[in-house]
Amino acid sequence: MNRRRTVAVVATAGALALSVLNAPAAQAKDTGIVLSDLVINNGKPIVVGTSRVVEPPIKFRIALPAGYDTDHPFRYDAFPYLYRGNSAAEAAKNGPNYIGPGSYTCYELDLKRARCEGNLYIEPHPAQEQVDSNSDATTWKIAAVLRLFKADETTVVAEEYETRSGGVSLRRAAKLATADATPEPVTKGKQLTLTSKLTRANWTTKKNDPYAGSTVSLQFRAKNATSFKTLKKVRTNSAGALSTTVTATTDGFFRWVYYGNSVTGTATSGQDYIDVR
Repeated sequence: MNRRRTVAVVATAGALALSVLNAPAAQAKDTGIVLSDLVINNGKPIVVGTSRVVEPPIKFRIALPAGYDTDHPFRYDAFPYLYRGNSAAEAAKNGPNYIGPGSYTCYELDLKRARCEGNLYIEPHPAQEQVDSNSDATTWKIAAVLRLFKADETTVVAEEYETRSGGVSLRRAAKLATADATPEPVTKGKQLTLTSKLTRANWTTKKNDPYAGSTVSLQFRAKNATSFKTLKKVRTNSAGALSTTVTATTDGFFRWVYYGNSVTGTATSGQDYIDVR
């Protein structure tokens, strides 16, 4: 039977803190722990809104150095995190430019190796300092803290902060209002007016603001069809509003789709069914 070790992380006003972050300090030293096969949020950007906690999945593997084994799981620790700035260690210890794990579980593969999986924890609440500015919508760096403990499982004998290549894109959530087509029903060959509104999260105010000047696709799926087709692309006005006209041809569903950008997530509106007579 595979042994496992579960680590829960407590959110604090600055960084997220594992119990090991409060352990007695040790001189920076190579631990010999190898953390590999790290995947964060399945390789996709992380999208955060104004209030809901986001917990992107993480998975990785660890291999232990001589003198340590998975039969004694509290004599070592290894966990990845995201940070901004020049110092991975400073971000992890003091925040606020730090996003750490909420919890993770490591499953023993053998006496020297374990497979770990869990999640990061991002809370856009004003009391937290993880995403408190729109400038946080950028590419965050990747690091891991690795530690070895004495037999008492509390005294740190080696500690290192290991940076990784690449990064993870953190993006502001976007929302599209449900598509609205008028008039309903409509006579075949007559004009339909389609409207919606695009907003996105403002991490400073914790509100959703109009997103002006953005290109959004109007799509249509005929009643018996299986997929949507793009009819045209429309730009939002200064209030984030969308409005355009199309010719009614057959019964079906209209929707709007925003494909996002480097700092903003994607969004798809609710559908509006049109009866053409």
